[in-house]
Amino acid sequence: MIGAPVYDDSAGSTVRTAPVPGPRAGNAPGVPRQWWRDALIYQVYVRSFLDSTGDGIGDLAGVSAGLPYLKRLGVDGIWLTPFYPSPQHDHGYDVADYCDVDPLYGDLAAFDRLVRDAHRLGLKCLVDIVPNHCSSEHPWFRQALADGPGSAARSRFHFAPGRGAHGELPPNNWRAMFGGPAWTRIVESDGTPGEWYLHLFTPEQPDWNWRHPAVRRHFEQVLRFWLDRGIDGFRIDVAAGLFKHPELPDSADPEADERTRDSVNPLAWNQPEVHQVWREWRAICEEYTALDGCDRLLVGEVSVPTPADQARYVRPDELHQAFFFHLLTAPWDAEVFQRVIAEALQDIAGTGSTITWVLNNHDQIRAVTRYAAPTPADGSDLPDPGGARARAAALLMLALPGAAYVYQGEELGLPEVVDLPDEVLTDPIFRRTGSRLKVRDGCRIPLPWSGQASPFGFTPGDAPVQPWLPQPEWFANHTTERALADTGSFWHLYRDAIHLRRSLPQLGAGAVRWLDSPPQVLAFVRGEGLVCAVNFGDLPVAAPVDGIPLLASRACPPGVLPGNTAAWWVCDHLTA
Repeated sequence: MIGAPVYDDSAGSTVRTAPVPGPRAGNAPGVPRQWWRDALIYQVYVRSFLDSTGDGIGDLAGVSAGLPYLKRLGVDGIWLTPFYPSPQHDHGYDVADYCDVDPLYGDLAAFDRLVRDAHRLGLKCLVDIVPNHCSSEHPWFRQALADGPGSAARSRFHFAPGRGAHGELPPNNWRAMFGGPAWTRIVESDGTPGEWYLHLFTPEQPDWNWRHPAVRRHFEQVLRFWLDRGIDGFRIDVAAGLFKHPELPDSADPEADERTRDSVNPLAWNQPEVHQVWREWRAICEEYTALDGCDRLLVGEVSVPTPADQARYVRPDELHQAFFFHLLTAPWDAEVFQRVIAEALQDIAGTGSTITWVLNNHDQIRAVTRYAAPTPADGSDLPDPGGARARAAALLMLALPGAAYVYQGEELGLPEVVDLPDEVLTDPIFRRTGSRLKVRDGCRIPLPWSGQASPFGFTPGDAPVQPWLPQPEWFANHTTERALADTGSFWHLYRDAIHLRRSLPQLGAGAVRWLDSPPQVLAFVRGEGLVCAVNFGDLPVAAPVDGIPLLASRACPPGVLPGNTAAWWVCDHLTA
């Protein structure tokens, strides 16, 4: 491997204190396995995973080198963040060419090797596709700028004349998700102020006009290009976007539209026409599935207000799955967690899809930091429960029916890096707003693999440059080398839980049955006797099951569930 050492992790975790049952029965003969229904997918943020060339930026060859590590962890597949040619204004989510590889990350040959290596290890490979917007350097957008008002090239995007006496005002009052107006005025080829174009993120990311048939045809070709190269599916960026209200009217509440990425403009989001696109994409995937019986997956980033809204995207002829972000954004509270889980089970599972759980991703503060307790008003130095809560949340998520996605570094218990100096920040949110409030660089720091100092094995040992974002000294406590050697680490907890998801029949198709629990305790039964209980409080409570748990997020004496702890039991009798 390049940078990432190979470890012997044959020792079991000390937190597993009961015997592991035999393997779960497979599918009936002749029935193709819908692998995605309960898959555990690892999100690879390519530029921060592993650098093979020594330029300080992760690449596809580095991902290939890290695959044995991921196989050892037990995941079913990987999702690659964008690696396409891009000026990198938004780290690849501004795509200049959807059918190639940016030289920063390698080339098509490196991509093909990665897919072959993944499949050789039994891992699925998903790629990120960005259909809502492209780069301002995409050839079609450059052509639109050159061809002028009313041209066919401009009709592929959202160009419009400005308001005001001289067109000096934007066409409407929409705000961009990353701050500032959602419109930018161009200078025409003759040097005069011209039309405006729409960009819901940054000016370097113009939005496609999905009402134009050429845009639909283009993306159908893009899908087939990557499916022909052997990938197993797509993660779809901004899957509730694409279509805008055809009249581009003003927002009724422009003050509420001063948003940054977590808000939803109902005039530009969740328009009914988007569902036909997903039906067409599903039909393309079904063509490839018919060739070998293995599903090609569509999983969407669907940011909508409620689980019921999300359920409309995963009907049988649309997306296979959509990320369930309501668990990720839930505060550390038993009642809230139970409510959002119950809503998902009711609304999403009823479509025939499965819920796609997620606790971390490249856009959100890492769970260890998110769950941390605020500093006491008196300034006293109390133990931070963030790590314990993140471990408990992981066991809860992995006990639920459906699929789960793990973001790189989550399995190492990485906290957010919150003290990056302004001069190294690269997130366009910071550039657009001047605020650090929702800046995402802190969860994108290159992974620590080994050693006691930066680059922590991320780059080759003789590399002359440092990683593209600086790694803090305390990353030495979170390297993969250290995690695999410590059987009580986050890594071993994740590995053991993932293994049990595959081996326990109760965690197969078993439904969820809630148990009566004391305040701040959430407990449920899966199948015929797998009990998961989580104590969201700080004080210990009586466990719902006698005896030592099969797996626990930290030490659990018999009959006791400590604060900020989750545990699993397999049993025939419940004490509560």
